[in-house]
Amino acid sequence: MELARVAARAADEGKGNEPIILDVSETVVITDAFVITSAPNTRQVRALAEAIEEAVKEAGGQGPVATEGLADATWILLDFAGFVVHVFLDETRKFYALERLWGDAPIVAWETAGASR
Repeated sequence: MELARVAARAADEGKGNEPIILDVSETVVITDAFVITSAPNTRQVRALAEAIEEAVKEAGGQGPVATEGLADATWILLDFAGFVVHVFLDETRKFYALERLWGDAPIVAWETAGASR
């Protein structure tokens, strides 16, 4: 979970909107957590995805085993195997509402700049 926290902090530092980590380990077989964030435009969505990938690598993690959505940048998925990062365009995040879809999943606490999440 620590690398998922790194990803959430990178999203927050990159001005991602409302980064959240959901523990989906009890309901999803292929991963343990979803990190979800969004941005108001596609340029910032791409920048967030790049910043998150870089931060995870700097923290000692491997790069994503799969990446989807870079072309249109309305929903970029970075699959780090142990966790999956979803970087949405704000309106796409509202439409798919993953937080509501996975509403039973516990929220994982993370910290940035001394503030608990």
